[in-house]
Amino acid sequence: MPAEGGIAEAASVLRSGGLVAFPTETVYGLGANALDARAAARIFEAKQRPSFDPLITHLADAADLSALVGAVPPAVAALAERFWPGPLTLIVDRPAAIPPIVTSGLETMAVRVPDETSARALIRAAGVPVAAPSANRFGQLSPTRAEHVVAGLGGAVDVVLDGGPTRCGIESTIVDARGEHPVVLRLGALPVEALAEAVGPVTVRPGSSGQPVAPGTLAAHYAPRTPLRVVEGTGPAAGDGGRRGLLAFRERPAGGGWAAVEVLSPAGDLTVAAARLFDALHRLDAAGVTEILAERVPDVGVGRAINDRLGRAAATWHPGG
Repeated sequence: MPAEGGIAEAASVLRSGGLVAFPTETVYGLGANALDARAAARIFEAKQRPSFDPLITHLADAADLSALVGAVPPAVAALAERFWPGPLTLIVDRPAAIPPIVTSGLETMAVRVPDETSARALIRAAGVPVAAPSANRFGQLSPTRAEHVVAGLGGAVDVVLDGGPTRCGIESTIVDARGEHPVVLRLGALPVEALAEAVGPVTVRPGSSGQPVAPGTLAAHYAPRTPLRVVEGTGPAAGDGGRRGLLAFRERPAGGGWAAVEVLSPAGDLTVAAARLFDALHRLDAAGVTEILAERVPDVGVGRAINDRLGRAAATWHPGG
């Protein structure tokens, strides 16, 4: 149903323990009442998500953070004041009200305030914090349109709110600012440069080989069903009978030979490229190609997050595996 017209019904579903997919400025989230362990368990079931991967809890307003967790570390409060609402997830200590399933047993919790009017209206109307990872099967491409949610999860979701394509197109940046220096645990839509400008030097430490300390940090993640390989630049298509797909940054390569080509931003705008990333990969994945070659983008600003997603998508696939 349309996002703006379905808030009341969707809020009722959340309060009763149901699942609601809703748009944020980053990607579509699969939401449940974060105070209800059974509702949170439905997220893991619907996504086929391993229980060791924690969820992000969403709030309607920055002021709701202290009401939920009590005292907030000064650096965390400063980042929330500067970047909320927005694509920044902060790590805080898990309050007793949040059941351990939401944090996968960790004593920390990931939390943010989305910069999407209908998302905040939904959370406010529900009257509860909302646990919401991306609304897709675990490890697969994140959804940036309502139709991606329906295609990926179908009847596992009680309500899908359609707010059109998401603005940022990639997930939030996750930061742990509880210590002396902020640490970026997941690159995302808020560039590291913007963080550094606000708080000074930050450490970037994305990735996980064991239990994740934050959502979306597993080495293999965000993958299409089609094998994907990251390349430096684009050249002529290989002599494979034109069965490969290409994800190009700025321009379509000269000549043919590709089964399908998606160009992220002819103007070279990394923000536009990020917004189009998952939508383009969804189309290539549906094109019936045998392999997707994805061109790396400049590794600055939000381009670092784009390359991070491409690297994790490629890590899912191994030659001969």
